[in-house]
Amino acid sequence: MQLFPPPRIPANELRPGRHWYVTAAAIAVVLIGLGVAIGVYQVNSAIDAVDTDNQFANGDTVTLRLEPEGEKTIWVKYPGRSPGPECDITGPGAPSLADPGIDLFLTRDETWTALYTVDVSRAGDYAVTCSSQALSRYAVGDSGGLVALAGGLMLVLPLPVLGVGLCLAIVVVTAVRRSGHRKRLLAERHGSSKSTTAAAVTARGPV
Repeated sequence: MQLFPPPRIPANELRPGRHWYVTAAAIAVVLIGLGVAIGVYQVNSAIDAVDTDNQFANGDTVTLRLEPEGEKTIWVKYPGRSPGPECDITGPGAPSLADPGIDLFLTRDETWTALYTVDVSRAGDYAVTCSSQALSRYAVGDSGGLVALAGGLMLVLPLPVLGVGLCLAIVVVTAVRRSGHRKRLLAERHGSSKSTTAAAVTARGPV
């Protein structure tokens, strides 16, 4: 009796379609790229957080042009003698200085600590004066040093992990479903082939 090989199933007939592999790869690339871009932006922001080129000393008064939505932080390079440095701010409205929390900014040979965040309700020019009993130096910059950077990177890290996880999940599900679909089609077509062969043998009669 002649044996017939099982029919082949063209790949483009299987479902789900192979385009899901491309979709999985695209999701991974987008999320990994987004995570890297946000991470690079945060690192660059942390590197440029403090304007150390424009420092001022105890008793100096500096004038800052501030906007309500543009949060600024006063940073201090402080030897650590007690009592700590203090600052005052004057200007339009009722400006205030708030606790910035714990944060650090490092250069090659200096350590800067966040001293105050500046809170203003109106745009305008504000005068800031700082003093301490130590030889402190002050600089104005943005909020966000090493502590803020570490927290930001911890939030960004799940993006690449999510991208890889989703990619693998889609690939596995697609492969399993395509394999199941192939088996069903083979069973259907192989059964049909057997029926056709049996019918042909019956029609010819016994040899």
